Parts: sequence; structure tokens; C-alpha cells
Amino acid sequence: MSTIAESQVKGIVNALSALEDDIDSLHASVSDIQKNIHSKTQVELDALMEKTKQIALQEAESIINVAKSNAEAQATKIQQESKSTLAQTQSNIDANFDQAIEIVVSNVLKA
Repeated sequence: MSTIAESQVKGIVNALSALEDDIDSLHASVSDIQKNIHSKTQVELDALMEKTKQIALQEAESIINVAKSNAEAQATKIQQESKSTLAQTQSNIDANFDQAIEIVVSNVLKA
């Protein structure tokens, strides 16, 4: 019986050894899969970060363009108002120039 028991023990030891080898192989495979997942995750994160930066840049450019358009419109409005005010002032000067000369001449002659 001892030969049968030894044979069964050797069979169990061999099965356990094979199971240990399978577990080691599975552990190595899981480790490789984890590395691949980490690598792919990092690539995706980098791609998403770049896409986010591009979207933010486009949004910033859009905001700047709107602000620039508003500033240009405001500057045009101010320029038109200034031209109008200048024209009105020039018109007032032209309209009252003769009267101003008469007042000055009158005051000089009185003095």
C-alpha cells in the first residue's frame, strides 16, 4: 500500500505543482494586462487633456473675438460722436464768429 500512497502523494504533489505554475502564469498574465490597461489609460488621458486644451483655446479665442468686436464697435461709436461734436462746435464757431469779432472790436474801441 505504501507504493500506492506514495504514487497518490506524488500525483497530488505534481497536481499542486502544476496548479502553482498555472497560478504563476495567470499572475504574470494579469500583471501584463494591468500594464496594458495603465498604458492605454494614460494614452486616453493624454488625448483627452489635449482635446480639453484645444476646446479651452477655441473658447478663449471666441471670447477674445467677441470682446474685440465690441471694443471696435464702441470705438467707432465714440469716433462718430466725436466727429459730430467737432462738427457742431465748428458750426457754432462759424455761426458766431462775426458776432464775436464785433464784440471784441467794440470792446477794443471802448478802451
